[in-house]
Amino acid sequence: MILIADDDNSIRISLSMLLRKAGYEVKAVGTPAEAIECVRATAPQLVMLDMNFTRATSGDEGLTLLRQIKLFRPDVPVILITAWGSIPLAVEGVRSGAFDFITKPWDNHSLLQRVATAVNLAARPDTDAAFDRSRIIGNSPALMQVLDTVRRVAATDAPVLIMGENGTGKELIAETIHANSRRAAAPFVKVNLGGISRSLFESEMFGHKKGAFTGAAADREGRFGLADKGSIFLDEIGELDANSQVKMLRVLQEHSFEMLGDTRTRHVDIRVICATNADLATMVAERTFREDLFYRINLITVTLPPLRQRPSDIAPLVDHFVEQHCRQNGTARPLVAPDAIDALRRMPFPGNIRELKNLVERTLLITNSPRLHASDFEAAAALTPGAVRTATTDGSLDALERAAVEDALRRSGGNLSQAAALLGITRQSLYRRMEKHNIRP
Repeated sequence: MILIADDDNSIRISLSMLLRKAGYEVKAVGTPAEAIECVRATAPQLVMLDMNFTRATSGDEGLTLLRQIKLFRPDVPVILITAWGSIPLAVEGVRSGAFDFITKPWDNHSLLQRVATAVNLAARPDTDAAFDRSRIIGNSPALMQVLDTVRRVAATDAPVLIMGENGTGKELIAETIHANSRRAAAPFVKVNLGGISRSLFESEMFGHKKGAFTGAAADREGRFGLADKGSIFLDEIGELDANSQVKMLRVLQEHSFEMLGDTRTRHVDIRVICATNADLATMVAERTFREDLFYRINLITVTLPPLRQRPSDIAPLVDHFVEQHCRQNGTARPLVAPDAIDALRRMPFPGNIRELKNLVERTLLITNSPRLHASDFEAAAALTPGAVRTATTDGSLDALERAAVEDALRRSGGNLSQAAALLGITRQSLYRRMEKHNIRP
């Protein structure tokens, strides 16, 4: 049963009709006293609660009733009903334990989605035998705690905020959430918000019509339109400027937008997954990130542990990267000695899993041995400046690979067989790398 508590009879009637049509059992009351009496008598699946019950507009009545409901029924989700201008009150309600908030006037489709998310998440069992975690390597306690949360929220439409340092695997977690959702067969659209300029934000995210601006030679679908019926992954959301944050809040709140050059409002059915390595709570306190947007995106927060807190995952990660690299390059797979794993566990890896992967592949490129020891990884880790840094400032794997091939050719005097032997690869693999990097013998 869903309990609606609102002093406005028209609101009670509208919500009751909408929810009953969607198959829910509904009870509607008009006063806080009636709401508390109902909550004490039975546990509803969900409470939809107005912020004000008299002519006052402070929201104190709604916040007080919310806290009372949470005392009697701490596990029952509560969705607050508020006017757009009272969103700060709704944010205060989320701090006090509310599950979500909707603004008046609401979009019926979006409202029903949020209701379904709240009801399903509250009733979701803690385990799911069919959970697909194939993208995630490791079984450390810190990682398993994250996956437990992912398992429980994946099948809902709840917005998820993934936090963690660079290189911890936030995108892989987002992919895992989508793969285990009811939207798995629909699009999964990835957006790096840090790579979109302010001037192109609306065109990239919402799309544009032909002639909307100089250079708009044809209609172009935006990222939100492409993600319809699926999931959208908004990476680096902490990089949004203030103006873009306002536009983002509207589409996340209403699931609607207008393409540039078009007055028609488009509605999308999307699941939103965000990620950041920024401290959004501090940014909110410093007023560089909107508080209402923060509470809109972090209904569920997943914080990924850095690699230094997952030492037991080093061995399976290394094994995975070695297998992956050798399979892709057609090379013999070397064994990784125990002393190498011990040495890797002692390394800090500020770049986390991405840095570990980089080091493993670098070691494989420069070491010609059937068995990798600690000294091999330490030598690769010490490989700095020289040819690698002249090729790139970020030490990317392509640059490392090119540098290793050029070094082997130089050491072998241009003898391709010897160069391939120095690299531990076949002549055919060496040819492919030379062609890839446009290297002449």
